[in-house]
Amino acid sequence: MSELLIPLDKYLAAGLHIGTQQKTKDMERYIYRVRSDGLYVLDVRKTNDRISSAAKFLSKFDPDDILVVSTRQYGQAPVKKFGMVTGARTIPGRFIPGTLTNPSYAKFIEPKVVLVTDPRSDSQAIIEAKQIGIPVVALCDTENLLGNVDIVIPVNNKGRKAIALVYWLLARQIMREKGILAEDQDLDVEPTDFELKI
Repeated sequence: MSELLIPLDKYLAAGLHIGTQQKTKDMERYIYRVRSDGLYVLDVRKTNDRISSAAKFLSKFDPDDILVVSTRQYGQAPVKKFGMVTGARTIPGRFIPGTLTNPSYAKFIEPKVVLVTDPRSDSQAIIEAKQIGIPVVALCDTENLLGNVDIVIPVNNKGRKAIALVYWLLARQIMREKGILAEDQDLDVEPTDFELKI
């Protein structure tokens, strides 16, 4: 058991572990239990470990080579903030087909890794990442399919607070891995700063 990156109650307060009422075979191993109301609950420790290993993996890339995508509204603010903190490129909002595969498109980019907020709503980015042969890291809920995902972060990818917390943690851990922050140092922004303001 690895140590938790933040106290358990912070994970729970953000609802990081609350899944949906559907589950896929792919996601079964990350599910802790099913609640009486039929919602699947993710295993917080597995989520924690996956955030750690995804951050280790992403920290090996130049920030400029990382592309973070979120079509989902609740993911757009966290993705923008993640980009500001880490220097990664971001596409909050609609992902235009051809962004990774069509060199004549004005906003064509060549990342070395793609991080998506939801494999379902960000499927175009995943398809293109696969076409050009680069790895995909994805925030995956209980009902996601993992066919084209290389690194899974099992998490509630629909919740405003949950998405913000994951991107905050990823940013912090990447900065720690790179030695920009000390092992016990926090970002100078709070997880709430990553949240979409309503």
